[in-house]
Amino acid sequence: MSIADVDVLAAAGSRNALGQMVGLPVTDWQPAAWPPRRSLSGRFCRLEPLDAASHGPALFAAMAADERNWTYLSYGPFAVYQDYQDWLAAQQAKPDPHFYAIVDGATDLAVGVAAYLRIDPAMGCIELGHLNFSPALQRRPAATEAMYLLMRQAFELGYRRYEWKCDTLNLPSRQAAERLGFRFEGLFRQAMVYKGRNRDTAWFSILDSEWPALRQGMERWLAPDNFDAAGRQLRTLAQCRGGD
Repeated sequence: MSIADVDVLAAAGSRNALGQMVGLPVTDWQPAAWPPRRSLSGRFCRLEPLDAASHGPALFAAMAADERNWTYLSYGPFAVYQDYQDWLAAQQAKPDPHFYAIVDGATDLAVGVAAYLRIDPAMGCIELGHLNFSPALQRRPAATEAMYLLMRQAFELGYRRYEWKCDTLNLPSRQAAERLGFRFEGLFRQAMVYKGRNRDTAWFSILDSEWPALRQGMERWLAPDNFDAAGRQLRTLAQCRGGD
């Protein structure tokens, strides 16, 4: 987002009694709800509240298939299972981040994780992060469905803003955010040091006003008639949103 874009947003605001530009009023605002510890089910996958004991073995095996998954995370890879289970158990005990295991509907095995974090019900803001999709989940319908289920729940809980942040050098993450309909907002330079290196953080978001159209497009993409007999998509997600 450029300074010119900020000026356009400012022009859409209103003026107070002192003649200053202020944001548009938010009427009847009620804080959002905290995400409950419940499973979310779809056609291709389900998201279960993370449980180190039950999900750990399958996740460890799935993640071992490609060490590149850990490059842009501040933790991992884990050389031995016990270290990974201990890390999962520590995350499981926290209210924020709020972790889910992504379970493949066909195999009943956990093949990835995702989490809500920086959860702020009072401001209606929630972030999606800690995404780690094993090769068994990457570029499969279940991956998109998992993102849809988490988005849908967040907006149904009353959140106004849904965030995605990543290392700006993590091209697959940036591309995934844009494919899912997130809007790029800008770059936070030297935002973090992790694994002994600098991270410039790219920020993306979806607003509640944008969600209905994105939801419709995702549901069109996930519909059974959008896949051939071999499970290949017939229309891209952008096409289902009416973009191409």
